[in-house]
Amino acid sequence: MKIELTPVIHLLHSAQHSTLASQSLQMPGYPYATVLPNVLDDYHRPVLLISALAEHTKNILANGRVSISIVEPGCGNVQAGARLSIIGDAEQFEADEALKARYLRYQPDAEQYLMLDFTFFRIQPQRIRYIGGVGKMGWLEADALGQDSISLNVEAGLLALASRHTQIGIRLLGIDNFGMDYCVDGQQKRLSFESPIRAEELLEAAVVASAQQLNRQ
Repeated sequence: MKIELTPVIHLLHSAQHSTLASQSLQMPGYPYATVLPNVLDDYHRPVLLISALAEHTKNILANGRVSISIVEPGCGNVQAGARLSIIGDAEQFEADEALKARYLRYQPDAEQYLMLDFTFFRIQPQRIRYIGGVGKMGWLEADALGQDSISLNVEAGLLALASRHTQIGIRLLGIDNFGMDYCVDGQQKRLSFESPIRAEELLEAAVVASAQQLNRQ
């Protein structure tokens, strides 16, 4: 079954948590699963901030082949809801200031971890298995994720301008070609654009959306 990119992107951004499965060092041959915050970079790839002492960090450094699982938030019947699994490679990297700022917008409590032994890892997807409900499933090739992305510097400018039109209590987190992530009353939400918007048109779309729709929350 051919899988469209748009619902995959929206599901990736709507989930606040994901389940990471790594190759266990303690019990070779078995996967080790743990729940982590779900934060994405400007190419919609999962970014992890994890301690050097964590079991999954040790596993990843020994074998970077992992899987990330995400389920539709608030879904009472997971078999009828949307869910996906990313199969890919976890790579340790040095995050620049723009990416750190993005991560902390989504996870502000993580600022304290940057002073400790926590380091960043990025999941480089190989394939994505998407299930949109019973009988709605298929594979998506990883290179599709990066076809519609914007730079973090562009995003920072969009956030600064769009936030001027946002009422108190609504905090913008991130903007991409498919929608906007924001936080209201402590809850992360996703505003989906009707269709993907090109980078050069995002500023106008972000300002209009934040002024006309986010303020209605």
